[in-house]
Amino acid sequence: MIEEIRPGLKRWAGPHPEFDPVGDDIDESYTDVASVLYEAETTLVFIDPLVPEELWPALDEEIKRSGKPVVVLTTIYFHERTRDEVARRYGGRLGGEVPGVRAFFMERADEHAFWLESARTLVFGDAVLGDQKGGLRMTPWARDAEGLERTRQAVEQLLELPVEVVLPAHGNPVLADGHDALARAVAT
Repeated sequence: MIEEIRPGLKRWAGPHPEFDPVGDDIDESYTDVASVLYEAETTLVFIDPLVPEELWPALDEEIKRSGKPVVVLTTIYFHERTRDEVARRYGGRLGGEVPGVRAFFMERADEHAFWLESARTLVFGDAVLGDQKGGLRMTPWARDAEGLERTRQAVEQLLELPVEVVLPAHGNPVLADGHDALARAVAT
């Protein structure tokens, strides 16, 4: 089911068939992974799409209604999920710049967080997770303490943005007071 977070910003989550979250202080509540659909000024943007078969008709309607070209963005290379299928189905392009969307490097492999300017929303791959209590937490998937600190510093720089909503790929979203939730995650 697609959930409207704000006008022009939608999210859905479902089980990832290959994701085994157990370990690293992660439990079964993280099995679902989220995808985002954002209507930017000139494009319709998918971020980390994982589309189950039953969701295609609703997305087909979104594309038809929008009439905008499609761009598919990926937060991190292994979040490819159904991105290629989405791009083929809707004649979209993979990656590239999108007006109103800014990518921020998270100091983890090739991972980026995306700032959706008009929605005042940050979308994360694995650098920041929902804490399953209404807040956020830093990733438990760092190779070492130094790598985690570099990621923490990259996330900390995002506190300069007027963040209202945070949509992590794993864990619960933060739909209000995102800046405060992000600040708490960075501080712990």
